[in-house]
Amino acid sequence: MNSIKILLVEDNCDEEELAMRALRRSGITNEVCVVRDGQEAIDYVFAQGPHAGRKDINDPYVILLDINLPKLNGLEVLKRIRDNEATALIPVVLLTSSDEERDMVEGYKLGANSYINKPYDFSEFANQMKMLGTYWLDINKFPPIKARD
Repeated sequence: MNSIKILLVEDNCDEEELAMRALRRSGITNEVCVVRDGQEAIDYVFAQGPHAGRKDINDPYVILLDINLPKLNGLEVLKRIRDNEATALIPVVLLTSSDEERDMVEGYKLGANSYINKPYDFSEFANQMKMLGTYWLDINKFPPIKARD
């Protein structure tokens, strides 16, 4: 199994399952860690709270981030990731059902690498996951990510 990890930040269990099915159907074999709210995403990325002491502190390599999350919204999570030198270069894809222009504009202002609307059709969603995986996991070259304290 490929060691590059994907962090999926999704609070809706049905949408999480769709994303996981779409990733598998697309042939993406990378390990996927799922967290269900904005605070847990921050804890995972910065290896703190319940995720303190995890072994692979140099992951994730790609974050699929929903915007509408409990505790901290996805845009706040993105801001915190970009504000920290150790995590500022992690690719973040806003994967959301929000089609609000202001969310898209704010996401890009905060440093999102991509903004993708979750389609309602599973086949289309699976195709998007395949394209995401091909680009972010196969084609894209990752800068070195500093170990987090």
